[in-house]
Amino acid sequence: MRCVVTGAAGFIGSHLCEHLLAGGHAVTGVDCFTAYYPRPVKERNLAGLRGRQHFAFHELDLSAGDPAGTVAGAEWVFHLAAMPGLTRSWLDFDTYNRHNLTATHRLLEALKGSPTLKRVVYASTSSVYGKYASGDESLPTKPSSPYGITKLAGEQLCRVYGDEFGVPAVVLRYFSVYGPRQRPEMGYHLFIDAILRGKPITLTGDGLQVRGNTFVADCVDATARAAEAMPGEVFNLGGGELVTVLEVLRKLERIIGKPATIERHPPRPGDQLATGADVTKLFRHLSWKPTTGIDEGLAKQVEWQRSLL
Repeated sequence: MRCVVTGAAGFIGSHLCEHLLAGGHAVTGVDCFTAYYPRPVKERNLAGLRGRQHFAFHELDLSAGDPAGTVAGAEWVFHLAAMPGLTRSWLDFDTYNRHNLTATHRLLEALKGSPTLKRVVYASTSSVYGKYASGDESLPTKPSSPYGITKLAGEQLCRVYGDEFGVPAVVLRYFSVYGPRQRPEMGYHLFIDAILRGKPITLTGDGLQVRGNTFVADCVDATARAAEAMPGEVFNLGGGELVTVLEVLRKLERIIGKPATIERHPPRPGDQLATGADVTKLFRHLSWKPTTGIDEGLAKQVEWQRSLL
């Protein structure tokens, strides 16, 4: 298949590009290198992709440019590009609106009426459910941050373009993805880095927040399979193993062999208190289930972050 992956230089996007290439697909990657985190981090993610046969890369801001030429002839489009992060979305809503909503609108406009397009897979988030995101896809959508609001609005754009123009979109709601190449501001990356360097960890809230964690390889496998799902479907995508933040810290201490120094801080506005994906629907439709447990996955992320020191 001729595939386009937006957000190709990101954490999940770079893994997805590698997965699709390994499956024999041709891949065009798109990324605009936002200032959310340093460009060299994303360039490192791309290092194993640049120069590979059947891979092309376009630096393009979907919200400002015309993606029509880049997506022409695409059969599968995986739309992972977005401005992530709950906390920053309170401070710069215009940027989140631009990269999460305007960019999605322009991409869908470019794909409307495409004679080759078979599927668009839109990467959404458990944040559309709000503070309590444990259950199946029938949970009410009640975002508790501007980030979650913009991602839910992107889902609705996909639905409307499907209903009105036949754009064949599938929505995946990611739950707490972790593993090698995790973004540097994400919790597990910060925890591991702090323990490895002997620095204090900033813990917001009581540490009893529950997370259903998804190892990146499992996430990518499900994302690729979603290109075969029926248009209009929405799926939760999670690892199924529930742990509290404090339990994760204890696991990391055992894996690394060093104690964590914890500095406690008040909860942040909009923080999710509990996430846990019921993935029964994803298994029923695509025969997918996670294969990497939290201990194995954390060990792989620790190994990767050690290699960066």
